[in-house]
Amino acid sequence: MIKQEEMMKKKKFRLADNILKFLVIISAGFTALLALSLVLYVMVKGVGSIDLKMLTTSPSELTGSVGVFPMIINTLYMIVLTLVIAVPIGIGSAIYLNEYARKESKLVKAVEFTTQTLAGIPSIIYGLFGYMFFSIFLGLRVSIISGTLTLSIMVLPTLIRTTQEALSSVPNMYREGALGMGAKKIYLIRTILLPCSMPGIVTAVILSVGKVVGESAALIFTAGMGYMLTGGLINHMFKSGATLTVQLYLYASRGENLSVCFALASILIVIVLIINLSARLLSKKLEAK
Repeated sequence: MIKQEEMMKKKKFRLADNILKFLVIISAGFTALLALSLVLYVMVKGVGSIDLKMLTTSPSELTGSVGVFPMIINTLYMIVLTLVIAVPIGIGSAIYLNEYARKESKLVKAVEFTTQTLAGIPSIIYGLFGYMFFSIFLGLRVSIISGTLTLSIMVLPTLIRTTQEALSSVPNMYREGALGMGAKKIYLIRTILLPCSMPGIVTAVILSVGKVVGESAALIFTAGMGYMLTGGLINHMFKSGATLTVQLYLYASRGENLSVCFALASILIVIVLIINLSARLLSKKLEAK
């Protein structure tokens, strides 16, 4: 009698597990299908409007040109400069919080609360802060560097939290073994923890790139809507520059030429895919080493 009851319970557990597994698979498949449908829809609508002239010229009201070359350059500027500023700070902060600071200290709790709060602030608030502090108070004016500094603050919570979780996932036996063999803390972090956490760090970087590429509200206040490439590679950072997302917003807000909007969206998707694939390949090479 007891064995029959146990068998019945096992069958119920198996049935519940199978139902849950089925629901998880359905949910994952629906999410993947939704994302794929969105990408395909935008690409089908936009690829036909992309040509070499559009990719290599600047927009002009006189000639009616809708070139996006300056916006592509400005977007790449934003991505590279934001990552150069934010990634070292974010990873360094995560290493300190996870490996050096005491878990129950007030500093750790204050930083974690702050990062969670910053992650929930609307981007328009970042834009207002960046405009008042970087553009006006620091005298950087409406420029790419003001937008970059604002975006760096925006992506820091994502970088810190994701990297911290990646470091926490490394088994403690690795730390104990290395320290037991006489390895210094910095050597442990450089040769064991960071390589083991690389997939999580790459994920944090990819999420940050997506946030940078997709941002428009904060950049309208701080980076502006300029589309002229002037002043050379360095001086251009201190000029106003619209990204692809800002230019997409400007075209869409007019309610005209939707084919150009889809073309800009297609270019954005391609840029994000290229950056993501490059990051994945780099992560695999680092893991192999």
